[in-house]
Amino acid sequence: MTDKIKIQLEYVINCSPKVLYNRLSTASGLSEWFAEDVRVRGKKFTFIWEGAEQTAEMTLHKENRLVRYTWVDEEDTYFEFRITQDELTGDVSLIVNDFTEEDEQDETRELWNTQVADLKHILGS
Repeated sequence: MTDKIKIQLEYVINCSPKVLYNRLSTASGLSEWFAEDVRVRGKKFTFIWEGAEQTAEMTLHKENRLVRYTWVDEEDTYFEFRITQDELTGDVSLIVNDFTEEDEQDETRELWNTQVADLKHILGS
């Protein structure tokens, strides 16, 4: 098994950190753009794509700033959403941290670009 490498992507999102955080941390928010369906039981989120399910636990969250989901079936692998706001301009950015196989970096980046484009569309950003 090859070790996964961490990638970081940044997107400017035209909305408040509070509105963005809601789309990143709730089942209803995530099902609007991230997965076809999301079920929550406690801190465990089950994401459903085209009939396939994958479960992650919300292992870290700071209101309006950070959400981390750790995959249940992949030890030490997570994806994370960080929300930053520039003090001078007020611009809000979404920083996505994820892990991928070295030979799948381009596909992973493209998948996030597509997903975040959907998020921006829902937010009117």
